[in-house]
Amino acid sequence: MSELTDLGVKAIRDGVASGDFSAREVAEAFNANVAAAGALNAFIVATPEKALAAADAVDEARSAGKQLGPMAGVPIGMKDLFCTDGVQTTAASHILEGFVPRYESTVSANLWKAGAGMLGKLNLDQFAMGSSNETSYFGNVVSPWRTAGGGNAAMSPGGSSGGSSAAVSARLCPAATGTDTGGSIRQPAAFAGITGVKPTYGRCSRWGVVAFASSLDQAGPMARNVEDCAIMLEAMAGFDPKDATSLDMPVPNWAEMLDADLTGKRVGIPREYRMDGMDAEILDNWERGKTMLRDAGAEIVDISLPHTKYALPAYYIIAPAEASSNLARYDGVRFGLREMPSDKDGERAGLQDMYAATRSEGFGDEVKRRILIGTYVLSAGFYDAYYNQAQKVRALVAQDFEKAWGSCDVILAPTTPTASFPLGSLDDDPLTMYLNDVFAVPASLAGLPAMSVPAGMNSQGLPLGLQLVAKPFDEQGLMNAGLAIEQRAGFTARPDRWW
Repeated sequence: MSELTDLGVKAIRDGVASGDFSAREVAEAFNANVAAAGALNAFIVATPEKALAAADAVDEARSAGKQLGPMAGVPIGMKDLFCTDGVQTTAASHILEGFVPRYESTVSANLWKAGAGMLGKLNLDQFAMGSSNETSYFGNVVSPWRTAGGGNAAMSPGGSSGGSSAAVSARLCPAATGTDTGGSIRQPAAFAGITGVKPTYGRCSRWGVVAFASSLDQAGPMARNVEDCAIMLEAMAGFDPKDATSLDMPVPNWAEMLDADLTGKRVGIPREYRMDGMDAEILDNWERGKTMLRDAGAEIVDISLPHTKYALPAYYIIAPAEASSNLARYDGVRFGLREMPSDKDGERAGLQDMYAATRSEGFGDEVKRRILIGTYVLSAGFYDAYYNQAQKVRALVAQDFEKAWGSCDVILAPTTPTASFPLGSLDDDPLTMYLNDVFAVPASLAGLPAMSVPAGMNSQGLPLGLQLVAKPFDEQGLMNAGLAIEQRAGFTARPDRWW
């Protein structure tokens, strides 16, 4: 049944509904792929029994003539940032190791209700803080891609949703959930040659998702094509009264309304995204993207987003500040790790010592770095100089986009400044690592829907993605443009199996 694992969300759902194969056969095939792919380290914990139970429920419903859900029979990977009832949820951090929620996140509950099953919890950068999937307490995720010419260097799958991108690309699951705070769906999707969508802020509930930066975090789908992402996003999205930032508006039927004809649409090309020293192959891919959209009927127009150069510095003030606040709850008292040091006389230390020991032991270096930055910019005397200024810059970035919509319907840009890089190559240079998000962060600051679509390969045989950004709530226009690129790029490359 290995050929079943080459199928995507729509093909599996329709095949199960028509009786071409059973949901159990699909779940068994993907469970086998997950079990055989330990070298990728994409899953923190596998849940084959969950996938089989959901599949059996779908098969029984079909036999009984009941109506099946839009994700019926589709087993997916769940990023280990979403709380799952009865299954360990760690955010890839030691401080949450062993934490088993007794409740379900709204997004995962929506997916189970739609008929999806869970293959397991996917690895990620710790607390979603990272761009290479090297900060997980449970070890690096390794990309299934290798460079052309027999290179054996382990490549980054991107971050923070690197387990998701690696698993989808390697056919361990047909789709996976991701979260995007400053590019954590789009960048790994580009690195792994798959499609990823960050919807408008508020489209998907944040309830039950371990928080990083609450004003930026947004869940979204990762799959192998645009239509599969549209189907999955419909199942994930919707108003949730438990999330104060949830959008109280209907969820469109995005998949049914997909249309790659862009006649009459204008595509903006931000001049500020053409930066000194950019990879020539990234620029060439961008040019090909313009040609594809022009061929789809769109008019290409130049636009200006003048505050782009300030977006990344502002993000790395706002996001750590919110992380510092959100992560204050991990104290060793209520859940997860608890370290109880002894003082020099062998007596048990006090409460403050327990807090310090637990947080020191439980958080990784990158998380500590961001907590320290965030605490600093929120501290008395620096709040106005840093945090308030960053929020003003955020408002200016959002205003740039608002002005741009007067002359275009969607924006085209590279997803990342480079293709994937070898794991460990940027360990000593966090600033260069942060620059991986330079093209993704502006849309996050403005809360806009954005996506990455695979559009080509570089000379080393690694995937290159193109990013699209659309107006608030216009996921339809976003995915229509993505479909136009997908159809013209004809991206069918997949990693050679070495794991």
